[in-house]
Parts: sequence; C-alpha cells; structure tokens
Amino acid sequence: MIIYLHGFRSAPASIKAQALKARMEARGLGSAFWCSQLPPSPSAAIALVEREIARALQSDPTRKPVVAGSSLGGYYATWLAEKHDLSAVLINPSVIAALSLAPYLGPQTNLYTGEQFELTTRHLDELRSLEVPAITKPERYWLLVETGDEVLDYRDAVKKYAGARQTVLEGGDHSFSRWNDYLDQVIAFAGLSQPR
Repeated sequence: MIIYLHGFRSAPASIKAQALKARMEARGLGSAFWCSQLPPSPSAAIALVEREIARALQSDPTRKPVVAGSSLGGYYATWLAEKHDLSAVLINPSVIAALSLAPYLGPQTNLYTGEQFELTTRHLDELRSLEVPAITKPERYWLLVETGDEVLDYRDAVKKYAGARQTVLEGGDHSFSRWNDYLDQVIAFAGLSQPR
C-alpha cells in the first residue's frame, strides 16, 4: 500500500496525488492507494495517518505500507517512517517545517477545497514535536527534488537525507514537475509491481 500525504494547503485532488492514483488504478492497484484530506493540525494529521497505517498492517501484516509525501507531507512521512520503520518517498520535502511555515501564520485557504483555516503558533509547536534531527536507515528513503524549487532549498533535503537514494533534477519547481516520469518507479519502490 502507498499512503500519500499531500502538502500544506493541498488536498487529495492535487495533481501528484491524482496522477499516482490514476496510474495505480490503471495497473490494477487502486485498492493499494490511500490519500485523505489532512487536517490543518499536524498532530491531528499524524493521528489520522497512523490509524490508516494500523489498518493496513492489520489487513496484511506481511507487507508494511510505504508513505509518500510532498512538501509538508514529506516532513510527516519522515516522522512516520522513523516511528513505524516504514519506507518513504519524499517529494521536495520540507526539512524544518516549523521554520518554513512560520511566515504563513494567520488565515489560510486550501488551494483545492477552498476551505479556510488558521495556521497558529500551536500548529508550529506541533510541527516542532515531529522534527526528526537525523534519519536512521537511509536505505528506506527515496528523495526526489528539483533544483528549481522556489519554496524550499533542495540542498537542505539533499543534506538531511544523505545516504538515501536521491534523484536530484535540474530546474523544475516546488510541484516537482517531472512527477509523472517516476510513477512506475514509485510503485516499484513500494513493492507493488504486481497486484495481489
């Protein structure tokens, strides 16, 4: 199973989530894809995903889910991978989310759903509590970044995930513009090349 975690102000309707979902459905793997709207509260978002991880493990204890996260979702995916010993695909991930999001304190609007919410100092505190100072088992990670990311400095992620599989592409942007080129490789990384 691939558990996909969208970024800040994003949603399951995002281009990357929908592209991965469509590719998995086309390959008969639709039931192995999960992406839900994450609450604005980081602790609530983590609790929601942990319930899905537990459900997936209960359904098939022999196969751990893989978390894939974009931007803030990559920050969450790192914490979840470390806590639950999971593999993770990180797409232009936020490395220190509380620092990256501090300038956005105040009213926000979800880019896909139109939902309005407030980013608070409590949310930043929750993000700090999820920070992973250094990853263990770098082999469980696959980092995908584009050097043209206008929101986050890709070099921070390259440094943070040293030793992990890394795909560093010149140009692009924060959306990771070449995502569709890697869908089959992401599915293979998750051990889902064939439906079960």
